[in-house]
Amino acid sequence: MSLWGAVALGVAVVVALVLALVLRARDGRVRAAAGASGGWALAGCSPSGQDRVLLLQLSSPVCAPCRQTAAVLTELAGRTVGLVHVELDVADRPDAARELGVLRTPTVVAFDRDGTELLRVSGVPRAADLLAGVRPALSGRLAP
Repeated sequence: MSLWGAVALGVAVVVALVLALVLRARDGRVRAAAGASGGWALAGCSPSGQDRVLLLQLSSPVCAPCRQTAAVLTELAGRTVGLVHVELDVADRPDAARELGVLRTPTVVAFDRDGTELLRVSGVPRAADLLAGVRPALSGRLAP
């Protein structure tokens, strides 16, 4: 291997390592809303009764973190009044991923009762962080 080939290989390894560290640092972190709307319609449902926040999970069929995310969100929705969890398979619903600008799975997008995006998380979310992010929408009054 030539000197330039070795240098190129070294640079490629360093770039890949930096990218992996950046992705890992962002994984599971709650981010600000990207401005999407119509989350309930994308999920194929509408809020009823005490439903206040929709956690729309976009997953793929062969994604292990997607299964872990589904377990976290199902448990969180089961113990939190007003929280609804719906999982969409991007293989079946690429339109939803495209409309929301989702490039990786799992991604969770939270919507309020009116369908306005509250926040999003790529990777497996931390339940406490996610709940803290949607808590203001959960505590709001329902319209008569």
